Amino acid sequence: MSRRLGLVAMALSLALLGGGRVAAHEVRPVFLDILETGPGRYDATWRVPVTNGMAPPVTPRLPADCITGGGLPQTGGGATVSRISLSCPGGLAGRTIVLDGLSRTMIDGLVRLQFASGEMATRLVHPARPTFTAPAASGPLDVLRTYVTLGIEHILTGYDHLLFVLALVLFVKRLRPLLLTASAFTVAHSITLSLAALGVIHVPPSLMEALIALSILMLAVELARAIDDPGRAAGLSPAGLAFAFGLLHGLGFASALSKIGLPAHEIPLSLLGFNLGVEIGQVAFILALLAGGYLARRLGPPRRRLAYRACTYAIGSLAAFWTIERVLAF
Repeated sequence: MSRRLGLVAMALSLALLGGGRVAAHEVRPVFLDILETGPGRYDATWRVPVTNGMAPPVTPRLPADCITGGGLPQTGGGATVSRISLSCPGGLAGRTIVLDGLSRTMIDGLVRLQFASGEMATRLVHPARPTFTAPAASGPLDVLRTYVTLGIEHILTGYDHLLFVLALVLFVKRLRPLLLTASAFTVAHSITLSLAALGVIHVPPSLMEALIALSILMLAVELARAIDDPGRAAGLSPAGLAFAFGLLHGLGFASALSKIGLPAHEIPLSLLGFNLGVEIGQVAFILALLAGGYLARRLGPPRRRLAYRACTYAIGSLAAFWTIERVLAF
């Protein structure tokens, strides 16, 4: 039995390690930010994320009659940034911008156009349709919808956050305490996400990433101890644990949001939208786990116990790997 358990845990760990190295916190779209400075004149910033020293080959293609100018791209903060000046006769309203090369990637594009009046149009552009048609203007719901989508994408592709939520579900088991624990996690990461996004607090991203991995490892250790000694779990407050570590995970969400950027005139709304998106994705993941747990009841106690052990050791193995990797990256 122990040999089978080891093989299962190893398989799960290797599968997660294969995707976990690059996927944690990856919701970094290419970003075209355009500011209207006068009739037909714009200043634009083009930002492309750099992963493992490489940037995706995506470039914005503007209307043919637009005259562009700008300096050389600069790399820093995990992205390559280009400053572009535009002169477009008649303006950009109703015109189409194409993100060339996006269809050959697995990332999204974010295009934001701020008019001289202060109104703003924000769109999330997908690889299947890499175009943005500039409207005359857009309302607050446009910004809210875009950042809700970004929040959902972030939580569902942030494997370290999902692994922590999985560990919480395994640790709590019962529905009512689970709801309380999930609520505590939500309140906590909402606090630090808001404070960090507004610039009130700042933690170096490398330190934050390492501490998040360590929080998963610590929870996995408690899970492993509770297998043979269930009374240990009774002495811990899952809600308190979730709140404490949720403060840390909120900094991770804020780090991703800072790379996306917040519209200057819609900061509260975009922050609310991103937070709502994170919660929608988190609730969807918990519901999927509960459905899986319901199906697992048919396995019988011995197989359920084996599956629980395998998941626990897989979570701990991956968290240990992340912790070491991120500490060495300091």
